[in-house]
Amino acid sequence: MKRTNDGGARRIVVISTGGTIASRWQGTGYAADASGDDVLATAPLPEGVTVEVVDLFNVNSSRMTAAHQLALLRTVHETLADPGVDGIVITHGTDTLEETAFFLDLHHADARPVVLTGAQRPFGTGDGDGPGNLYDALQVASSVSDLGVLVVFDGRVHAARGTVKTQTLAADAFSDPSAERLGRVGFSRVDIERQPERPTPLPLPAAADKADPEVPDAVPLPRVAIVTHHSDGDPFLLNAAVGAGARGIVLVATGAGNATPEIAAAVADAVAQGVLVAVTTRVPAGPLAEIYTGGGAVDLVAAGALLTGTLRAAQARIALLATLLAEGGNGGGDPVRSTALLRRLLDGPVRAEPALATGGSRSASAVAARA
Repeated sequence: MKRTNDGGARRIVVISTGGTIASRWQGTGYAADASGDDVLATAPLPEGVTVEVVDLFNVNSSRMTAAHQLALLRTVHETLADPGVDGIVITHGTDTLEETAFFLDLHHADARPVVLTGAQRPFGTGDGDGPGNLYDALQVASSVSDLGVLVVFDGRVHAARGTVKTQTLAADAFSDPSAERLGRVGFSRVDIERQPERPTPLPLPAAADKADPEVPDAVPLPRVAIVTHHSDGDPFLLNAAVGAGARGIVLVATGAGNATPEIAAAVADAVAQGVLVAVTTRVPAGPLAEIYTGGGAVDLVAAGALLTGTLRAAQARIALLATLLAEGGNGGGDPVRSTALLRRLLDGPVRAEPALATGGSRSASAVAARA
């Protein structure tokens, strides 16, 4: 379906992937089954926007796989190969939206925006938040530039990096616990309040050309596991992950990145076998830091692990996955090069160029510069 509002000055492609925004009652619970056209039909269009819909797949996002994410990444790149496209909106389930958004952002080198949104209340409900979120996402996608991949939800604009789901059911589902929002949207204006920091984008991985979510084994993909430390924690699950073939492990530590001497020893063994290990924390906000020994971050780093800064488990896992894919897939790359690349993805030091957006004093100057 193609819809136009007032001349179609801005051409936006909506890629539909399922989630609550596309979920209807199935008799015992909700599941994604509404088409992208059905979802788009619930929302008004911002003035001066033309929308085209791509139905890529339709799944609850708890069922998201790396094959789905690679297929979506390929579709985003193919869509942006058309110079007539001004931006992309992706409708996505909220459970794993933070992972997909970060994965796309790590590979997004185009100035044109890619905006993910979804809903906390199902399709067709009287108080549904999907139509408003979709309208806002279209407004942002038709208004900004050079901000990377964004998450737009409940009137807020978030950078992909660091943004996680912080509410299970509430409408304001997403935030970055360690940073301010990127901006806000409402009343037909978009205000960008800060610039995101992003590493130099990665090229499209070769696996994207072979990924097919309908055929999970279409291309071998690296196993990346998440293991959580806790009171009485031991190396059993970490060692089990290595034994199961994990090429990357995210250790969710306590505090600023602390575990035990036994876990530090297991990390050293894993690294010696060529496994990439990243350490994050189960604490919601704040950076990791090398403060404690006795199995703390000092020892984990000495064992060969990398600290993830303010990235939490799900996005740290995506950084590991992207590193392995960039290095040829299922392990076997140069460990020094892989470690250097992972460190760069975790650090994310590159600041974006000034954004272009409508509304507000800062936005107005950007629009003038664009004219």
